[in-house]
Amino acid sequence: MAATENSFASGSPRFADVRLAELARTEGPLSAWREAIAHDVPGAASGITGDFAVGLHDTSGRSFMAVDRFAIRSLCYRVSGGQLRFAARADELADHGAEIDPQAIFDYLFFHVIPSPRTIYKDVYRLPPGHYALFENGQLTVAPYWTPTFEEQRNPSFDALKSEFRQLVQESVATQLDGSKPACFLSGGTDSSTVAGMVALASGRAAASYSIGFDAQGYDEMEYARLAAKHFKTEHHEYYVTPDDLVRSIPAVAASFDQPFGNSSALPSYYCAKMARADGVTKILAGDGGDELFGGNSRYAKQREFGWYDQVPGPIQKGLMEPLLGTRAAGAFALTRKAGSYVEQARVPMPDRLQMYNLITRLGVAEVLTPQLLAQVDVTGPLQLQRQVWQGAQDCSHLNKELAFDWRFTLAESDLPKVLGATRFAGLDVGFPMLDDRLLAFSLKLPTDYKLKGLKLRWFFKEALRGFLPDEILTKKKQGFGLPFGVWANTHPALKALATDSLHSLARRGVVRADFVQTLLSQRLPEHPGYFGEMVWILMMLEQWLAAKAPQFTLSR
Repeated sequence: MAATENSFASGSPRFADVRLAELARTEGPLSAWREAIAHDVPGAASGITGDFAVGLHDTSGRSFMAVDRFAIRSLCYRVSGGQLRFAARADELADHGAEIDPQAIFDYLFFHVIPSPRTIYKDVYRLPPGHYALFENGQLTVAPYWTPTFEEQRNPSFDALKSEFRQLVQESVATQLDGSKPACFLSGGTDSSTVAGMVALASGRAAASYSIGFDAQGYDEMEYARLAAKHFKTEHHEYYVTPDDLVRSIPAVAASFDQPFGNSSALPSYYCAKMARADGVTKILAGDGGDELFGGNSRYAKQREFGWYDQVPGPIQKGLMEPLLGTRAAGAFALTRKAGSYVEQARVPMPDRLQMYNLITRLGVAEVLTPQLLAQVDVTGPLQLQRQVWQGAQDCSHLNKELAFDWRFTLAESDLPKVLGATRFAGLDVGFPMLDDRLLAFSLKLPTDYKLKGLKLRWFFKEALRGFLPDEILTKKKQGFGLPFGVWANTHPALKALATDSLHSLARRGVVRADFVQTLLSQRLPEHPGYFGEMVWILMMLEQWLAAKAPQFTLSR
């Protein structure tokens, strides 16, 4: 539904409450929302499933907003002149005098995205996933209407869960199909392959599948995509992204987002969506969410290993291991050096431990950023936000806390905006069947050891789909549409020039130190293109966005 001056609604909400369902059928979704808000503001969104964003003003002068549990549909807001304004994009609320927020720049460099509730603009905010906002009598309240509650089944029947799970996945895919040509992204990973296979079961038609490849050693997964396509007899399409493609598209893709966005998979996702759009597809399905709902990211096993350190008696930790392994002598030998690294990380509590190898902090914020930027930011802000989110899921296993944490930072703030932004720019709608509320509810009741059995990732998911998915895909390592930018930036003159010009321009704005830029481009990138290519990428995309949306921006000296 299109936005109006006084109301906004988008997405495909499913009204779980009978009264809301009746209102939605007879009077339209906005009438249903108004009626619900009149009875119970905090609970108005709690009975709604599906992806949605809603914002409305009522006759009493109140304003209300809400977004779905993963913020698949986004809503930004700004209090101005005693009124609450809202829009789908942050840049739609930024008038001519809107200021760039230095703290948002730091958050971007830390996370590679700008997590909600902050946006790149001062005084413009994004509603976090699963939250509502109420503006009444000049006061704004923003609060969660939903937080995950894990209620694990005890001694469940694997066969019963397997049957239920397969049926739910098929139904979730069916819900996302809109009657047009059924299509899906296909990386060759577990999730995208599952979606490709379920499309045929749900629609009775083979999916049209779309895959991206890279002519760079260690980055190309096309063989797995082809394997899945052959197994499920999809109508398969491939495109190999080149450095020339990046040179042509980086400025336009960067500017298409409503704020700086540094997930480098956005470019290959855009080319994949663009290929599908040219083939006549109007809606494409993506596999995002399976890892985060069912325990598939490698860091889950790694954090379990660090958790073992808590079982070591305190006197041995403090009196023996930490003093010995923290010495210079211990660092001289590979075995003790590895053990020292383990202890160093295991000592740091979650979620801070996840950022121990953060690019900007490892390089040193004072070495990367200018004094004028550092003077205007709180360098502890990103960690404070993470700690706050970490506390959201209570009374659950450590793994489930990690999953809930990733629903915010991996999905809602990074992976979903990446796919949504890429498909929107290509002119496609997109659906996420793995994030269907029925599968979310299923995940909430699944035993922890069904998600991570020992150190085996997404054990139940894989075992439940054994025989449906090819064994080669069940055992492959996760990769996705990873971009070999650092490798290409060293060897392709035009791409190197684009990156070089972008970083020097960012230095002239007073964001990063000129000496750091010179060292990064001339020494570090050639030595370790995979690692330092990520830093070059996020700086380049920041500058490209600023050049398009805030060309006059500089930090006062």
